[in-house]
Amino acid sequence: MLIILNAGPFALYRWEALLKDWKLFGNAFIYTILLAIGSLLVAMILGIIFGSLSSMHTKLPKIFSRIYVEFFQNTPLLIQFIVVYYGFPLISPALTFPTTFIAILCVGLYHGAYISEVVRSGIGAVPKGQFEAAYSQGFSYGETMRYVVLPQAWRIMLPPLTNQVVNLIKNTSTVAIISGADVMFTANSWSSINLNYIPAFAVAGFLYFILCFPLAKLARRLEENNKKAYTR
Repeated sequence: MLIILNAGPFALYRWEALLKDWKLFGNAFIYTILLAIGSLLVAMILGIIFGSLSSMHTKLPKIFSRIYVEFFQNTPLLIQFIVVYYGFPLISPALTFPTTFIAILCVGLYHGAYISEVVRSGIGAVPKGQFEAAYSQGFSYGETMRYVVLPQAWRIMLPPLTNQVVNLIKNTSTVAIISGADVMFTANSWSSINLNYIPAFAVAGFLYFILCFPLAKLARRLEENNKKAYTR
């Protein structure tokens, strides 16, 4: 036992070194939360817009929505980061953006495609009679979505949306590839300097866990509530 405590990857001195630099991980944790909030706002706006477009009767908005969804769902997020961070400045220096902006943009665009599909499914679950009733009252398509359809679809969409938030938080870790000061980058850089890999990544994993686990539990609870509501 003494050998384990004084040597090897789980040695106490390694954890003591990490505790001395806890502010680095605290700042990275806050940065990750802010990054997730910013990305979620972008993803929600894009998801609602493109999800609504995909539910229109005219072909052009549907095609436009499908192009966006298929492109971002079928290309890796890491490649999108590399293209925007390294590729765009090669086209023009004016296309050089701050790391945080790129992180929010890329994660937001990526998850906006998935949220768009959630919104499309939620809208599809609303009875068509609701559309017809709104149109008969003189509502436009946008007003029908805003005041009639989306409020009803919200309950259906909430569980999968919560799951998307969990995935979004975990995918913020990819910002480490462009040196964003998030939890994963901090764990990687700190452990490379101190050679204390186990403590650094154990703490990183724990920080992601305390963000994601409550949301995952919430998603399951909402899903169960929905099942009970529709089986009565």
